[in-house]
Amino acid sequence: MASSLRSRILSGALADGDMLPKQEELLAEFGVSPPCIREAFRILETEGLVTVIRGNVGGAIVHVPQPGTAAYMLGLVLQARSVSLLDLLNGMRLLEPACAAEAALRPDRATSVLPKLRANIDASAAAIDDPTAFIVLARAFHSELVNNCGNETMSLVVGALEKLWTAQVEALAVDRSVHGTFADRALRMSLLSEHERIYRAIEEGDATTAERAIREHFSGGGERRHGFDTSVTVKADTLRY
Repeated sequence: MASSLRSRILSGALADGDMLPKQEELLAEFGVSPPCIREAFRILETEGLVTVIRGNVGGAIVHVPQPGTAAYMLGLVLQARSVSLLDLLNGMRLLEPACAAEAALRPDRATSVLPKLRANIDASAAAIDDPTAFIVLARAFHSELVNNCGNETMSLVVGALEKLWTAQVEALAVDRSVHGTFADRALRMSLLSEHERIYRAIEEGDATTAERAIREHFSGGGERRHGFDTSVTVKADTLRY
């Protein structure tokens, strides 16, 4: 029963916010006992696919899985293993260049990728004298790149890492008003220049240069010069607030 209801949610037969069928309907459809229905609901709730409302007017609200949920669950696993921010950053250094290469190879990049990256770079340039706003925009550049690389699996997997890293940076730099080395205008200008280089490589369809540019960006560029303590453990709950 849990498997059948799960399939309906994942296939789109049940939309986000829908209610699962009432107990009487499920009893008639599956021919099971009320305890079996409660167990199925418990399984689905544990998986984050429903929220069970208890009481006389109870039921179960459907939650279609979202990328943010995947990032949060991954964050919980990394936190449980005491994975450091440096390890997370190195993971992105290994994976995000592949997204840049994919974006450069998209035949429709002029309409699907480049306008979003161009808008981000222009907004970042306009915010160059506002460290807090600049940090948010600088991270958004990477999210736009990954989300629009053209490979859904890479967008989801690397996107989960991006969401985690962005949440850590914003918790350190924005919520606590600690800008790290982003307080240095020269570094912000350098980071903006690195983003421009990545953009140009994608614009020219040069996958090799795009891949190299973003790898250098992570290895010794702006992402590596943020000035935050990367020895601390990843905190999943930064994605909740």
